[in-house]
Amino acid sequence: MPTYKVHVKWGKEKFNDIECDADETPIQFKAQLFALTGVQPSRQKVLTKGVILKGITFLMMGSAEALPAEPTEKTVFLEDMNEQELATALELPPGLSNLGNTCYMNATLQCLRAIPELKECLKSHSRNRNTTPADSITRAMQDLFNLMNLQSTAISPLFFLNVLQMTFPRFAEKGEQGLFMQQDANECWTEVVRCLQQSLSQSMVDQPSEASEGSVASSSKKFIDLFMGGEFEVVMKCSEMTDEDVSKSVEKFYQLSCFIEKEVRYMQAGLKSGLEETITKFSPSLGRDAQYTKSSKISRLPGYLSIQFVRFFYKEKESINAKILKDVKFPLNLDVYDLCTEELQKKLVPTRDKYKIMEDRKAEEQSKVRFSFISFYSLA
Repeated sequence: MPTYKVHVKWGKEKFNDIECDADETPIQFKAQLFALTGVQPSRQKVLTKGVILKGITFLMMGSAEALPAEPTEKTVFLEDMNEQELATALELPPGLSNLGNTCYMNATLQCLRAIPELKECLKSHSRNRNTTPADSITRAMQDLFNLMNLQSTAISPLFFLNVLQMTFPRFAEKGEQGLFMQQDANECWTEVVRCLQQSLSQSMVDQPSEASEGSVASSSKKFIDLFMGGEFEVVMKCSEMTDEDVSKSVEKFYQLSCFIEKEVRYMQAGLKSGLEETITKFSPSLGRDAQYTKSSKISRLPGYLSIQFVRFFYKEKESINAKILKDVKFPLNLDVYDLCTEELQKKLVPTRDKYKIMEDRKAEEQSKVRFSFISFYSLA
């Protein structure tokens, strides 16, 4: 059927030369009117006299709905935001400004702030009148973390840096150009954690008074000992006198060391080599100094395990500390099961089995999805 050009009168308005295709359904024509008038097709009533002829005038009745109001707040896209707006929108943690080779300190503070229990402990930490160097560090960290909780923009940790340098003057050393010298982040970590160990008690944290399996807990234990301290079961065996009795002892540790030797390419290998060492000590059987093999196994794992990459060594000829730039690969999820004692491994087995089942299910679901995609493309 032909196409007609018609006129539509709606109230005081008139729309001329609207194409009306007789082959289309009425809803198509109403859709054209909706685009012109804003009246929903369900609310339209179209009237005409006689048959449809070219140039005929239709009468349409119906009221248009109110247009949606413009949003009160303009939509802002991520690419249009500045650093402050982006940090607020994505709820990013606040950064710390580099005050001149102070990245070692910033990294230490950010790692410690990632421990929820430590943040809660600092919130409830009471300040003593008798200020020790350890208390000064703890107070400065408490003030800095409180400030970081209030804003999302970068913060200048100048006050904490001043307290750190007053407590440990070596961090205040400057080079020839007057800038702060580069420092080892592990040295800063060790000193700060030691200060926290001296000033933070266990009273701020809910812990059972009786020792539970796989943990050492007591009402007087320090916070750092509870959450960041582990224990080694050490076996000492004389290499020169096989008949000498093997001695066993327990040693505490607050971090594991990954020694970067020539054959070490992965962190796991570096950790294992650090648990086996040869030392010289007095042998009661031989009546002189002898070589001993010291083997250590983890008997208690801390809640937060710190690992040090031993990248610095001392050059005797130049009398300077040199840095090892060798690339050592490390996993995002570290499994230290092989480094533990048999007793601790037995306690870890149920959790490991449950985790393995979850990982197997996840891998199976991913393989099903991958297979469905392959089948789809094969059929296509």
